[in-house]
Amino acid sequence: MNQTTTSSLPETRNECFGFWGTMHEQAAPAWPMAMKAIANATGEDLASARAFLDSRHGRHFADEVCNGLFKGLFLQDAIDAAVTQWMTWRIDRRTARDYGIPSGLPYLTGFVIQSAIAVETEEAAA
Repeated sequence: MNQTTTSSLPETRNECFGFWGTMHEQAAPAWPMAMKAIANATGEDLASARAFLDSRHGRHFADEVCNGLFKGLFLQDAIDAAVTQWMTWRIDRRTARDYGIPSGLPYLTGFVIQSAIAVETEEAAA
């Protein structure tokens, strides 16, 4: 990943839902932290991280971040804890069948890739 400055980070395309909409007043400071943490953990690019964060799965990721904040973690620590949790969970056979993600992959990696493919498919159809 070679895009790491805040100014080069892709902006959300979904301010009402996904990660941004769920984080409310924490969205602006959390966005660059989450983008970088997800890209670093998964090895995927920033556009793929944005696709994930803008998706319904990004909303669920934000829920996990909010849980960390509720427990008293600082924002970066809450994001890092959510990344760790999502990297610990594994894609099971049912999720693999439903989403076409290979079973056994970390949830975060699988859904980042799946979200990026979904965005590419939508853009190609438009």
